[in-house]
Amino acid sequence: MNNETTHSVTRRSREPLGARLFVALQYLLPQHLLSHLVGALARSRLALIRRPLLGFFLRTYRPDMSDAANPDPHSYASFNEFFTRALQPGARPLSTAPRAIVSPVDGRISALGNSGDGRIIQAKGRDYALRALLAGDERLTALVQGGPFMTIYLAPFNYHRTHMALGGRLVGAWFVPGRLFSVNEATTRNVDGLFARNERLIMEFDGEQGPHIQVLVGALFVGSMGTVWHGDIAPRGRRTPLALPLPTGNAALAAQGAELGRFNMGSTVILLFPEHRARWEGVKAHQTLRVGEQIGQRLP
Repeated sequence: MNNETTHSVTRRSREPLGARLFVALQYLLPQHLLSHLVGALARSRLALIRRPLLGFFLRTYRPDMSDAANPDPHSYASFNEFFTRALQPGARPLSTAPRAIVSPVDGRISALGNSGDGRIIQAKGRDYALRALLAGDERLTALVQGGPFMTIYLAPFNYHRTHMALGGRLVGAWFVPGRLFSVNEATTRNVDGLFARNERLIMEFDGEQGPHIQVLVGALFVGSMGTVWHGDIAPRGRRTPLALPLPTGNAALAAQGAELGRFNMGSTVILLFPEHRARWEGVKAHQTLRVGEQIGQRLP
């Protein structure tokens, strides 16, 4: 075990032994290979693969299918189609509050606050650099430094599509290669700079409702992430950020609450807003969210 591993694991010595071993093991695993294999299995349409995967998931996580567009889990052609299932129309009504910022996903708030010193809270006693999360981009960092951030964790049983917190135009999109650590609580508490180290998609939006950034963070066993503009994105073997092509005209526009992407297996979304342009409203850490409910307010 290298010094990085020892430092990260022993810092939280009061973690249960099983959690510490799981975190330590992740440094040794071929993360991308495992995630690629899991992604291939999840997309398989062979019944002998799909049925055991689906059965295990249903027994373990008991997802609520009552609001799914197709509520029969056994009718999906692959496990991934079930996992990224759509919802019934109207299942996630948008807040009608004036100047509302809405939750882009179903999930749980793991951290929120302001990046006044250029740092973002990851977990209690642990933070990381905003600039690192944004792959060293000085312009993006300056855009949102000092402003509110929110990190939302999607558990395996959650709905796994992500939506627009505000309406706007996609003005920038980048795939950032990296590691694929798990983003569960134990790993978040024990791996330094986790979200700035993992593979991620950075999307910048602007428009009449103001600018904001949404970051989709990859994780162990996340075969890929995707957007409605680019499809699935998981370039293999890259070492530097990749600027993604931007849609033109009205194709770049998305209304508040519109779908913008999805995770093929679970992960985390991070919202970032400029200073003095937004504030969180009536939310706190560890609160459970649903798409469309108000989480903040745009400032005049």
